Amino acid sequence: MSAEAPGPRKRFLVSVPIHHRALICVRLDTPGRRGVRSQHGLRRDIESLAVGESPARLLTGNMDKITPFLWFNDQAEEAAAFYTSLFKNSRILEISHYGQEGEAVVGRPKGSVMTVRFELEGREFIALNGGPHFQFTEAISFVVHCDSQAELDHYWEALSAGGSVQQCGWLKDRFGLSWQVVPRLLQELIAGPDAARTQRVMNAMLQMVKFDMAALQRAADGP
Repeated sequence: MSAEAPGPRKRFLVSVPIHHRALICVRLDTPGRRGVRSQHGLRRDIESLAVGESPARLLTGNMDKITPFLWFNDQAEEAAAFYTSLFKNSRILEISHYGQEGEAVVGRPKGSVMTVRFELEGREFIALNGGPHFQFTEAISFVVHCDSQAELDHYWEALSAGGSVQQCGWLKDRFGLSWQVVPRLLQELIAGPDAARTQRVMNAMLQMVKFDMAALQRAADGP
């Protein structure tokens, strides 16, 4: 019996909201070596996709309904590695790279990292190396809710290293991204019908840079 002729190459066109909103062509060529190429030649090699798996899964995974998308100059991979080393239940999911045509269009070197898809505490993020055109501001920040002073101190020291600190639990990390490191206790202390208690806690909070949970509790308890 003659050997079965190889089947036709599978080819799919999928429109996804990726850099430049490019139309992505997913090519499933041979086991162990599959890729994605946009109209601008942005290509990434995917080694983990099983043969026959949905091309939509290749591009989006089990992506959250809303995913924070962070624009870096050229530090996306470094930032993702730092964040995933700091938070529990975190991991790098996928890294894509610029192709030759992408270098001509967006000015990023061929083979350099384009995007990093990663999870922090089970929530998905995407980091992009898009160049120096945009900078982070305090208009967007991520809040880290802490259950103890030790946990709060840990995240405060780690995230602010190489960055800067601000009033009321705000900081910028070394990549310029803003965070708020906040005790869960705070909302409990300022909530409720006791206006005098709320005011005491607010007055104490406004004097703080890094939050002091014991001092906030003392303010709530009153004289």
